[in-house]
Amino acid sequence: MDISIVIPLYNEEESLSELYAWIERVMQTNGFSYEVIFVDDGSTDRSWEVISALRDESSNVKAIKFQRNYGKSPALHCAFQKAQGAVIITMDADLQDSPDEIPELYRMIKEDGYDLVSGWKKKRYDAKLTKNLPSKFFNATARGVSGIKLNDFNCGLKAYRKQLAKSIEVYNDMHRYIPILAKDAGFSKIGEKIVHHQARKYGKSKFGASRFVNGYLDLMTIWFLNKFGKKPMHFFGLLGSIMFILGLISIIVVGASKLYSLHHNLPSHLVTESPYFYISLTMMILGTLLFLTGFLGEMISRSSPERNKYRIEEEF
Repeated sequence: MDISIVIPLYNEEESLSELYAWIERVMQTNGFSYEVIFVDDGSTDRSWEVISALRDESSNVKAIKFQRNYGKSPALHCAFQKAQGAVIITMDADLQDSPDEIPELYRMIKEDGYDLVSGWKKKRYDAKLTKNLPSKFFNATARGVSGIKLNDFNCGLKAYRKQLAKSIEVYNDMHRYIPILAKDAGFSKIGEKIVHHQARKYGKSKFGASRFVNGYLDLMTIWFLNKFGKKPMHFFGLLGSIMFILGLISIIVVGASKLYSLHHNLPSHLVTESPYFYISLTMMILGTLLFLTGFLGEMISRSSPERNKYRIEEEF
């Protein structure tokens, strides 16, 4: 199979039939063998009914229905496991991504040898203050942290080599950082294509302002996991050791000062009356706790069996 098209959605009943008809035209025009995988992320409208009707009309339609709303990353994770195409293309269900971009994205993976091609919505139709400007700031930060020269990390329209999609683990809200996950997994040929962005035709955006705060927290998580995820002792152990040693040196200095004063019959206070004694003791305790945190983290690092288990109500 040439292409798997993955479409995560939440309450998009108005756009689904039109989107699928558009995809179908593009696929037939270019002679691609394909499948379209809809992932209904706990919609409360008629989205699943529309998908079921599309399935009755075409065997190219496949779908997953979550029992509740989990988010975009779990939707992508489950669809990637199900996808069979040599190239996997993700796009949003709101008709803001154009299926006409698919042939060129496919060519860049198959002929130009890219592992991942990310869309760049250079000209956007979003509100500048609420989405456009924060998005630019966010992308600049992600470029600086990751070293990946992309202008739009969070574009929903992306193309993946099948091996890449099967190799990465997308969980929580990590869909924003799939290029970083891909690079960490050893897929370094990451490209970008300017894509056409359309104004939303139906409904309204499902993402609130909190996604920008969550986005930066997730970026910190990605950075930490990439640096220390496999070896948390390298971070917590080092920091804990430094604090313990500084605390130990400080308490030795406090004790030596007391002994010096006693030996030379100089006036002195009790060691416990010195604030430096308690500061030193606190540093030693914190250092020990950080070291133990690193040790425990080393033992349980990334081993949660429940990380990517989701309740699927229906699937075909």
